[in-house]
Amino acid sequence: MSIAIRPLKEVDHASWRALWADYLAFYETRLPKAVYAQTFARMMADDPREFRGLVAEKGGELVGLAHYLLHRNAWSLADSCYLQDLFVRPAQRGSGIGGKLIAAVKTAAQAAGADTLYWMTHESNTTARALYDRLAKRSGFIEYTVDMGAGNAT
Repeated sequence: MSIAIRPLKEVDHASWRALWADYLAFYETRLPKAVYAQTFARMMADDPREFRGLVAEKGGELVGLAHYLLHRNAWSLADSCYLQDLFVRPAQRGSGIGGKLIAAVKTAAQAAGADTLYWMTHESNTTARALYDRLAKRSGFIEYTVDMGAGNAT
């Protein structure tokens, strides 16, 4: 069966939600229902500065997702593209879907005039890192975060 990579659509809401819940569970995270609703609404908005979503579809079923955001960059006149979330169902891993999703994000970013595509993953995510090491170079930067008490995690 072939894999179709395409933009997220309104009719995908329930399937997308299940996929994203599985992704968040992988990172041992749960979010309130309002965050799911707002995230999906943002990806459906007709605003070039909002998140976008792509999905991988196989046999009529969503088997992967990618969320990305184009944003300004103080070091360039062109935008950058941040690939925030990438997930492929475990049963489909190793079949090239992750690489196809990244390639589709890259194509969308280039079409929008971005000159950089970047993402992060947890150091323990060895399966994904094997793919990422083939497709991109590690920047060497270390991420730091400060919890601002937004109350998104449960």
